[in-house]
Amino acid sequence: MPPTEPAPPPPATRRVDVADGVGLHCTSWAPGAPGLPFVLVHGLASNARTWEGVAQRMAAAGHPVATVDLRGHGRSDQPDGGYDLATLGDDLLRVLDVLDAPDVLGPGRPVVVGQSMGGNLALDVGRRAGDRLAGVGGVDGGVIELARRFPDWEECADALAPPRWDGARAGDVEAAIRRDYPSWSEWGVEATMANFAIGADGTVRPHLAFDRHLRLLRSLWEHRPSEILDRLDVPVLLVVATGPADGGPVTRADAQRAVAALGRAQVHHVPNADHDVHVQQPARVSELLLEAARDGFFHSGPGSFSE
Repeated sequence: MPPTEPAPPPPATRRVDVADGVGLHCTSWAPGAPGLPFVLVHGLASNARTWEGVAQRMAAAGHPVATVDLRGHGRSDQPDGGYDLATLGDDLLRVLDVLDAPDVLGPGRPVVVGQSMGGNLALDVGRRAGDRLAGVGGVDGGVIELARRFPDWEECADALAPPRWDGARAGDVEAAIRRDYPSWSEWGVEATMANFAIGADGTVRPHLAFDRHLRLLRSLWEHRPSEILDRLDVPVLLVVATGPADGGPVTRADAQRAVAALGRAQVHHVPNADHDVHVQQPARVSELLLEAARDGFFHSGPGSFSE
């Protein structure tokens, strides 16, 4: 029998301390691989496991990939404070300090890609530390500007406050996910259930507590990506989940404004896609990222990966 290919190594996990008493859970795929490195950031009240379908495909194509649970989310610590985009940006920069090593992300500058709020965070980090990055990306995020839709904060809070899941039965929550997202795979449902801690009695508690969720939502409502786009000196890739009514958090008009303001941008519209398009269609999202890397869209200057 011909020799079989060795199985790829499992992802490596580590804790990155970003502040006193605050550690973030990070996962790395294909550490030290030669391709352009990627750091994938989840959205509000989500978790890093939702990126696994994309990360596995990127790693299989030879790219080192890292995901991170933001503070208060997933397997990371849940401090009392720091639930604003500025602090999350500080945390992410610290993660880059630690993971930017030859045996993890390799010698090249990474691309930071975020979904939803994570996309806005990625663009903000690109503004703050563009010289450290090869590019940034927003997957149905990045240019979310809630104040355009909700001029009043109270209106925004009323419309977008999360359901009160505390104490709900885990089976009921899972059934709701399956009902709302019938096209999702078993992995997608499982990854989304990782937004919750499940107690011994079978009830759930969101990792991100309700009041902390609202604090982050307020910070996102206050964020004005339109005011920073012309200060970004890195390529920006936007993936827009386009529904029938184009009424998602990122609209075609948002994307058009971004293209007009940015020096170098790509926009890809994914029709009939959920907001969590990276969960619904991980193959499509990873394909778009791989194409951008392969075509040289992202920077490949001194000290960074180039083909």
